[in-house]
Amino acid sequence: MGRHVNATDIPVTVIAAATQGKPEAISYVLNHYRNYIRKLATRTLKDEYGNEYLFVDEDMASRLQSKLVFSIISDFSILPA
Repeated sequence: MGRHVNATDIPVTVIAAATQGKPEAISYVLNHYRNYIRKLATRTLKDEYGNEYLFVDEDMASRLQSKLVFSIISDFSILPA
């Protein structure tokens, strides 16, 4: 199955800059994935009456952001310039 490119994709120039460690590009990538990261870090809590509440585990969101940044910088730093 092919992947369709649309306007919400990250531009290649931003990806290249992020892999070189440019703070603005890394910030762009983090912002692009912000909602997805928050969704992954969402947890359900139950109170003593059985009511369920959703909350974003900020520690988990922070860990996911760190992992994304580490992956961007470390995985692509071995590619030739």
